[in-house]
Amino acid sequence: MRTLAAVQRWLFRLGPDEDLPIVLTQRRIFILPTRGGVLYASVLAVMLIGAINYNLSLGHALVFLLAGLGLVAMVETFHNLFGLRLHPGRPEAVFAGDLARFPLQIENARRQGRRALEFSFEHQPAVTVDVPAEGQAVVAVPCAAQRRGRLDPGRVTLASRYPLGLFRAWSYPQPVFSCVVYPRPMRTPLPPLSSARHADNRHGDGGQEDFAGLRPRQASDPTRHVAWKAVARRSDEQPLLVKQFAGGAAEELWLDWSLTPADRGLEDRLSILAGWIVAAEELQVRYGLSLPGRRLAPAQGPKHRADCLHVLALYRDNDP
Repeated sequence: MRTLAAVQRWLFRLGPDEDLPIVLTQRRIFILPTRGGVLYASVLAVMLIGAINYNLSLGHALVFLLAGLGLVAMVETFHNLFGLRLHPGRPEAVFAGDLARFPLQIENARRQGRRALEFSFEHQPAVTVDVPAEGQAVVAVPCAAQRRGRLDPGRVTLASRYPLGLFRAWSYPQPVFSCVVYPRPMRTPLPPLSSARHADNRHGDGGQEDFAGLRPRQASDPTRHVAWKAVARRSDEQPLLVKQFAGGAAEELWLDWSLTPADRGLEDRLSILAGWIVAAEELQVRYGLSLPGRRLAPAQGPKHRADCLHVLALYRDNDP
């Protein structure tokens, strides 16, 4: 098995491509006839036998013409990949169960366009892209993100059957990139808010009396914060609104590992925390994250959301 793996690595140039850009030279491109190509060659062989048997000059000419067309198609299929330059991009983080997309920038220095280029990871759906002459194109290669953590999609299969589909040329570039996969959010009620002192008002003349706006009420919000006057002017079908205050004493949300059900498994507890993070960000409240050995101070915004989810994605049982 080790010998076979070594032969495959040598034959198909398997291994991470750390030198950029990735250039598809002739030693990295492989080509074989497709089923259609084998059938095409078989038909030509039968036609040649018939032309020889019946001494048909036009039959010989037709067979040689079609054979030459097949050879030209083989060369064009090879040249559709030859000389391409690939630059890997930075993939965006996704939640478990979604499709991660790994961007690749393709450069074509030739004066002819590259047609019907197929990109795919192993056992994953393929995407097709055309690259204009002396131009560039960007393709996002999909890969299913089944589990949280860091996703390494492996090598990319770049293939082409252009122009006639008689031959398939392919290459195995393996850019060095990976994607962070967040736990799948599980929607559960948020934990109760807590009061905290923070310097939102630099001059010190604010406090709990500084009204900042309204937001939908959560089950953990006390009834004294309900804006009854605003509720009276709204439809009964709309949710209750609570007052938000700015100043020294503000309410913030702590998403603590200890608040998740202890009888649930690791992945379920992380999914609950991920659901809390998404819900807290939607409500635009300050929230912090507390895990065994890791603690993020309360904050708000897309960066804080990404930081919290990143911690959950890479969390392990043996973390300190």
